[in-house]
Amino acid sequence: MRVALACGALASLAACATANQVADAVARERAKTVVNAEVTRRFPGVNAAPVTDCIIDAASAGEIIRIAGASVTGVTPEISQEVVTIARRPESVQCIAQNSLVLLGI
Repeated sequence: MRVALACGALASLAACATANQVADAVARERAKTVVNAEVTRRFPGVNAAPVTDCIIDAASAGEIIRIAGASVTGVTPEISQEVVTIARRPESVQCIAQNSLVLLGI
């Protein structure tokens, strides 16, 4: 009986983990849409995708959720500023610089 309950609990946890992973992936994709548009708007002609990836990777879960929400409600000046703030973090700057060198073939 205990084994059955333990197995059932583990199966529930696995289902929750999978649901959380899906939710995280959806939020990250929605946030990428917003960040990519913001990068493109601020830096026309720049390949926005690698910059966007760096910004998303440096963002916290809460920031990703707020930015993802802007894909539905629209980008406010506060969201735009949040993207800039994340882009200025040392880990973002380093990532952007490294990706720029790769894109240049250096």
